[in-house]
Amino acid sequence: MAHPHIFVDTGLDLYFTAEGMLSEVRVTWSYDAFYSLLITQDMGIDLDGDGLLTDAERAALQGFDMKWSPGFNGDLVIYAGNAEVPLSAPRDYSARFVLGRITTFHTRDVTDQNLSFDMLKIQPYDATYYTAYDVTYPVILHGIEGCETQVQPPRQTADLTALRDQLSGLDPDADPADVGLDGAVALLATSVNVTCAAS
Repeated sequence: MAHPHIFVDTGLDLYFTAEGMLSEVRVTWSYDAFYSLLITQDMGIDLDGDGLLTDAERAALQGFDMKWSPGFNGDLVIYAGNAEVPLSAPRDYSARFVLGRITTFHTRDVTDQNLSFDMLKIQPYDATYYTAYDVTYPVILHGIEGCETQVQPPRQTADLTALRDQLSGLDPDADPADVGLDGAVALLATSVNVTCAAS
């Protein structure tokens, strides 16, 4: 019942233009087995539990997590320097069900490709702490050379541990912002840093 409720293994494919600007992000979300079970049961999918979906069940699964409310940021924040990178709504989404887990894919376009950067900072996280994202899948760069990625989990400090315990103890329906912890979840988020050699 405690926060977070859903656990997601995450991967990122970053696509760059010939001019070295970030143009789109392909996001992979792989949901934990328990949440996957809840979703399939709720949708009436794989009720026999054999892990094999019919064509109709596979079709029903497509886009189940892409019905975003207006203003939802897709649980993904990207910074180019100090500027937040604007992203489009998801497109080209798909889903699959393998070994009891649902994995989905979607692409988001960068709507301002004129943001120059020395480093990109990417954080997949849910500000309400309902869902926990962990970057366990690869982060792959496409169309650019001379750049490196570093996946940086949050540093384990006494203050951070106390914050995590405080968030975990919230009422299941509570939003951290409602108890004065607006923005606190970002401190618990894994960061993906992309740095490129100076030209």
